[in-house]
Formats: sequence, structure tokens, C-alpha cells
Amino acid sequence: MSDFTPSWVLEELIGERTQLKQWAVKNVVQMLHDGATIPFIARYRKEQTGGMEVDKLREIKNQAEELKVVQQKIFTVLTGLQKQNKLNTQIQRSIRQAESLTEVEDLYAPYKPGHKGTLAERARALNLEPVAMACIQNSGNVNLNKHIKLGVKGLSSEKEVQTGIQHIIADLIHRDDSVIKVVKDLCKTNGILIECSKFVTSKKLSAKTLEKAQKAQQSSYKFENYFEFKGSSRTIRPHQVLAINRGEEQKILTVKYTIPESIRQKFNYTAEKKYLRFECKGSVRGLMLRAIDDCWSRLVQPQIIRQIRSELTKSAQKSSIDVFSSNLRNLLLSAPVKGHSILGIDPGFRNGCKCAVISQTGQVLYTDVVYLHFAPEMKKKLQETVKKFRCKYIALGNGTACRETEKVLTDVVKNSSAKYCIVKEDGASIYSCSDLAKAELPDLDLTLRGAVSIARRLLDPLAELVKIEPKHIGVGQYQHDIPESQLKVALDSVVEECVSFVGVDLNTGSEALLRRVAGLNLTKAKSVVERREKKGPFTNRNQLKLIKGFGEKSFQQCAGFLRVNHSNFVVDVTEDMPESPSLAIGDQETILVSDDEQPSKGKKRKIKTVGGSKAVKRRCTSSDADPLDETWIHPESYDISYKLMDHIGIKPSELGRDSAIERVKAYKKNHSVQELNQDIQVGEPTIQLILDAFLQPCGYDIREKEMQPLFKEGIRDIASLREGTRLTGKVTNVTHFGAFVDIGVGRDGLIHNSNMKRTDLQLGHRVEVKVIKMDKAGNRIGLNLEHKL
Repeated sequence: MSDFTPSWVLEELIGERTQLKQWAVKNVVQMLHDGATIPFIARYRKEQTGGMEVDKLREIKNQAEELKVVQQKIFTVLTGLQKQNKLNTQIQRSIRQAESLTEVEDLYAPYKPGHKGTLAERARALNLEPVAMACIQNSGNVNLNKHIKLGVKGLSSEKEVQTGIQHIIADLIHRDDSVIKVVKDLCKTNGILIECSKFVTSKKLSAKTLEKAQKAQQSSYKFENYFEFKGSSRTIRPHQVLAINRGEEQKILTVKYTIPESIRQKFNYTAEKKYLRFECKGSVRGLMLRAIDDCWSRLVQPQIIRQIRSELTKSAQKSSIDVFSSNLRNLLLSAPVKGHSILGIDPGFRNGCKCAVISQTGQVLYTDVVYLHFAPEMKKKLQETVKKFRCKYIALGNGTACRETEKVLTDVVKNSSAKYCIVKEDGASIYSCSDLAKAELPDLDLTLRGAVSIARRLLDPLAELVKIEPKHIGVGQYQHDIPESQLKVALDSVVEECVSFVGVDLNTGSEALLRRVAGLNLTKAKSVVERREKKGPFTNRNQLKLIKGFGEKSFQQCAGFLRVNHSNFVVDVTEDMPESPSLAIGDQETILVSDDEQPSKGKKRKIKTVGGSKAVKRRCTSSDADPLDETWIHPESYDISYKLMDHIGIKPSELGRDSAIERVKAYKKNHSVQELNQDIQVGEPTIQLILDAFLQPCGYDIREKEMQPLFKEGIRDIASLREGTRLTGKVTNVTHFGAFVDIGVGRDGLIHNSNMKRTDLQLGHRVEVKVIKMDKAGNRIGLNLEHKL
């Protein structure tokens, strides 16, 4: 049986493309094949990956999935060609060497059923291949006239015979890897020229195309930078590729790709050296030269341009997804604002500003609608609300009427300790209409649900934003130019990574949050919630195994990312607490209590208040609780963890306390990870992970080290800005061409890459900037980065 497998090995090709060690790539591919998730591999399998970070693991996964599709396509195409009796050694070798779908499709296109066949195939059908080979070999007895057959298409004249021979020779050169590789390598090294100009309508266009072009001209100003554009495929930026593609598709731009003449000359030289013998003279020599020119203009140049365009687009899409993913990751990992009630405001003109106050656990305490048309009354109402519910923070949505509402808030917070923060409200309206919002907030009008969502985004960005499809969060670039399925997979992976690495409490995590944990899905998340509602809080991770559908594999993948915080317990509030207005009747509150309180089994218990103090407190603990369940240590490493505790001299009950943390620090000073591994022999990365967990205080949250929200106490107006003005702000979006910064004037300014001083900025970073360009008519602000704060 013929070999229909690729001539390359998947792991070796991925290793070559990613510049990663092949043994590690092979391990990752195998673990992914066995069902392991990227967060699990990244955190708990560092020994097998050489300590790869998530981005590298995701790159391997994407490459593997892509190449497996190519593998299947190669098999399908070769099988089809064999059935059609069109398979020969040369075609088989070329297709087996293909490393992308584009290459396979290009090679297969002439042989597809229904295709008339290549010009070379038609010439071969006329039995012209022997004479073509004679021309190449310059046998000296080439007589074209004897092949002329009057009345036979393709053979009726000497010119037609020459043309057929020319097509066969061109095809042979085009399939010669030793010739084509020279051209491909030069194009990759030197680049090809890309030129753009404004699309010019013509009467030759179809009515539909002409109508599309005329309609597109209305928004052509967006592409002004490309009306006289010249660049190289080697240096063009990803956002430029996507913009050019869009402009061409919308009939706003005319795009031309040109391979430099020097590369064509190199092709001619290489082809002539191999196929044109020195002694070849006369008409045969002229025929050979025409065949080489034909090969270049009809076959080689168009194919290479197609491949380069395809690679540029694919690379630009990947880069755009990477930017979107990075922005999304930074947004999801924004530090939460804990311990205070928050006023959320969804601004608006006609329908008013929707307001909602939430408690420190996200429960809705109060809602209202105030109107900008009655600013004095609005200001008074907001001041009363802030005072009554002791709102330390106000979250203001950045939508319509944000600037006008902010002016009122400036007066509201002037004589109080409250501060306000502008919160991106992208996706809030979509959440408000969702089934999830209806289930969570059934008694609220959908317009007020948006205000609740805005407040919760400040309270805990991760817990709230997981309720919304990532593409609606509004931190991307050119996302509409990327295949939706490809974008969704990438962004869902980022959400899974963030949720997993932060960790979710089994007893308080919402269904929306749980379903995003690595190893879980919607069905398993529902099962977790149902189990704790029926049987009370989880007391240890092992209880997950008792849930239907949780096998060993599911447990292995998710267990390390799910916590059981034994120091937390849930109570129901039966009456308002005068000294704690963030708690209201019917509210549920998670309370931390000290270790000296008596533990009891984890049932909910109602409490009453006496003089504003909580009358009953208790811990939700159990005799089968394991302190390691509160850490990121995986259950498979519990035995090792207890051995390490013995080495260090700490008890399990002391984990998270300052005294234990200090003992761990002291022990690390005198003992290296390498020394510990000699005794325990489990792998240095695993030992390091366990020691890092021992150094974490109770309730540790990896987001606490991230950038805090940018709170304001007053505003400036864009009219007050001047070139040279220095301001501080917060990065709100990062693109390939620069970073957008909220400088508190109602319009984000742009730090172009050329003004960034080679500083790596990410969403959420605080910066000091200087205004260098003002375009008040276009509402644009150009900034120069002074330094990162």
C-alpha cells in the first residue's frame, strides 16, 4: 500500500517552528491527546514540559491541531488521486511534503474532479511529453513539424505544439523543489513589495460590485493611511495586513503584491542552469527560455504571492488574537475591590442613569434611576445613597452620558471619602438580557441589571466578566477580521486559564465561574452546585468524587483549582444591621472568624443582631477537612506536602499563619530545592510549587499583586488640554500600533509605538504621559510616554 502519511513528523515540525525542545513538545502533545488541560499541564506537569508557560503550551496545542488537519487532508487527497488513477511519484512526494492546507490545496486543485486539468496535463494527453523531454535533454533530433495534426486542437499548428511543450516544461520546473525553494527562501528573507492605492471605480465593474464600492467610499477616511502605501512583507505590521485586507474586500483599496526583479533573475538563473544545456541552440533554446518565463509568470509568481498573503493574514490573525488574549487576561486578573459596598451607575440621557448598590458579597441592596436633566436633585440623591450605604467606591459605566454623569459625581465625592472609577461596560447590556441575569436577578428590570453588573465588575472583575462571551468585553483589535470559531476557542482558553489559576471556592463559586474551571463544564458545574445545595457545604476536595460524572480524570484535572476554604461560613441575615448597612434582610454574607471559635458541621444558621453586632458566629469545618484543600497544591502531592512539613517543622493547622510562613522562609534560606529533591525525589518544580503554597497567607489571591483600579476624585475637560500637558492615566487597550490611555478627559489618548520608548505596556498599567498632539475636531489626543508608574 502507498504511503499516504506526511513526510514530516508532527512533534519534530512543531519543535522546529516553535524553537522548543522536541522531548518536551512530544510530552505536551501526548498529554493533550490524553485529555489534559493547558492550566493543569502548566501548573502540575512542569517536569514533563521543561517549565513551559501557558502561551507556549497553547502554541503547541494550536500547531498540533492545525497539523493534524493537514495530515488528514494529505491522506484524503492522496487517496482520492489514487482512486482517480492520477497519482504518480512526483505528485505524491510534493503533497506529502506540504506543511499547510494552502499548499495541499494548491497542489491538488488541478486534479479535482470536474477540473479540466492543467495546461500541462492537456498537453501530455496529446502525447507531447516525450518531445518536451527531448527539448530538455537537447537530443538534437527534435522535429516539431511531425507532431502537427490538422484539425486536432492543440496540435493543428507548430505554434500550438510549441505552446503545449512549453506548458509541460514549465510544469516540470514548477514542481522542482530545488528550484522553487531558492525563490521561497529569497522571498522570505528579502520580502516582497506591497502597494496600496485608493480604489477607482470603473464602468467595467458589475452593478453589484460598483454599488458596494460606492457605499464603501463613505467610510473610506478610515483607510487614508493606505491610499499611497508601500511596504515589505518582511516588515509590515499585523494590524496593517488586516486593515489592507479589509480595505480591499470593501472595495476601498486596490492592493498589489510584487516580487522583486532580483528574485526573478535568480529564478531564471537557477532554472536555466538546471534545464537549459549549454549546447542548446536555435528554436529549441528559444522554446526553453519561453517555458522558463511562462513558469515564472503563470505558475511560480502567483503561487508564491498567494502563499505569502495567506501566511501574512494567518500570522496577523494570530497576532491579533494574541493581543486580544493578553488584554483579556489582564482585565480578568484585575485586582478585586473587597470589603466595601459599591454604587454602580449605568449612565444615560433619555432613560436616566440607572443606579444599584451592592454589598461586599455582590448582593443587591438598593436600586434607583436618576436623571441628568435634574442635576441638583440627582446630586442630592446620590449623596444620600453613598452616605446611607457607606459606599466607599462608585463604579461608573463608560457608555453614553459618562462624561456628563462624571461631572455630577465630582461634586458628589467632593466632601466625602468616596471615590469613583470608570468601568468598561462592554457586554453589560448583553448580560442584562441573558437567561443567567434573569436567574440571578429575577426581580430587577433588565435596565437595572446593567448597573448591578457594572458595580460587580469593580467588586470582582473575574467573577462578573465570566458571565459574558469574551468577544463582547471590548478589549480586542480587528476581531471582526478573525474567524469567529478561532477567536472563541482562544478567548475561552484565556478565561479558563485565569479562573483556574485564581482558584474557585467550591462552596461560594457561582455556576458561571465553576464551568470555566479547567476540567469542568456546564454539566459538572451544575452538579457541584446541586450537591452543595442538597447536602451542605463541601468539607474536602475528595467529595467531588462522589458526584456522578466525576471520574478520576475529571478529578485530576480540576481538583487543584478548586478550594475548600474552611475558615469561611455562610449565614443568613434576618434583620438589617444598623452599624453594618452593607447587610440587609435576606442577604447572605461570608464571614471570616478566628480560630478560637468552636467548629461545627457546615449547616447554614440564621443570625440576629443585637445593637448592630453579630450575635452568632461559627466555623464551617469538619473532622475530615484537610488544610491543604485551601491551597493550590494538588491532591496527588498531599503525601509529599506532609513530608515537607515534617522537614520544615510546621503543622498542617498552622498553614497560612505568619509564624509558619516565617519558618518556611528561614528553612528555604538553609536548604535549596535541589537538596530537598534528593530526599523526596519528585521533581524540583513540584517541590517549588508546594513551598510557594506554604508561603501564602490564608485567603491568598494572586490578583492582589495586579494593578488596582484607577480611582478619581475630579475630572478635566478635553478643552483644557494643551500640548505639553503632563497627566497620569491607565492603559485601557493595547494594540499593535500603540496603547490607549484613560487620562480622565472623556476620551482616551493614544501612545503610538514610536512614542513608547520601547516600554512594554499592558492593559491596566498606570503611566505618566505628555500631550504631544491635539486634534479637537477629530477628538484625538496624541501622547508621549514619560514613564510607567
